[in-house]
Amino acid sequence: AILILITFANQVSAQTDNRISTIDFVQVLANNHQETIYYYQNNWQVLREAALAKNYIHSYQLLETPFSEEAPFQIMLVTTYADERQYQQREEHFEELIDQKGGLQLMNEKQPGEFRQVIYNKEQVKHWT
Repeated sequence: AILILITFANQVSAQTDNRISTIDFVQVLANNHQETIYYYQNNWQVLREAALAKNYIHSYQLLETPFSEEAPFQIMLVTTYADERQYQQREEHFEELIDQKGGLQLMNEKQPGEFRQVIYNKEQVKHWT
């Protein structure tokens, strides 16, 4: 009976992780690495920190990886939502935060399309426990 109870508890806990993530895979264009990092640290990350403070998201990660022909991107942006409710409200919440933040912070006045390209986007990434 104890073994059945432990097995059931493990199955229930494995199914209770309600987190949902979005992941963007970003390619740096024309060796504009500094502009890209600056852009994400001073815009994307600032918005995620504000979203965390308001409990609009669960967490975020700004990750860097080497470029390769098989994986032609250098930056991965992960935003994780605690549950479906947070995920469904993401557009409304980020619009609010963008309005509060104001304009984009750019290095060398280069526009985002000049230094980076989102080549893949994954929505509704489910988490396992």
